[in-house]
Amino acid sequence: MAIPDLAPRRTLGGIIAVWVLAAVIAIVIGIFATPDWRGAWLAVGLGGCLIAAFAIQLWPGRSQGFTERVAASMLGAAVVMGVISLGFGLAALVAG
Repeated sequence: MAIPDLAPRRTLGGIIAVWVLAAVIAIVIGIFATPDWRGAWLAVGLGGCLIAAFAIQLWPGRSQGFTERVAASMLGAAVVMGVISLGFGLAALVAG
């Protein structure tokens, strides 16, 4: 029988950390990548966010809800990167 946590650790901070990392990666890619390669680099950046999500969620050593936390991290990262890339895409249309 498992002993329940007396004071479970907060997990929202790790999820939001992945979202912030995704925003930073998307902005860096949007600034430095050419428009032709931006989509490919965003996929690589999302893969990096997946590795970071695994590492961040494994760090506390808490197994309860691991899959849900990683899924929330990745869903948020995909949305954040999508919105930022949409902004760069619209800016390229207006400027071009």
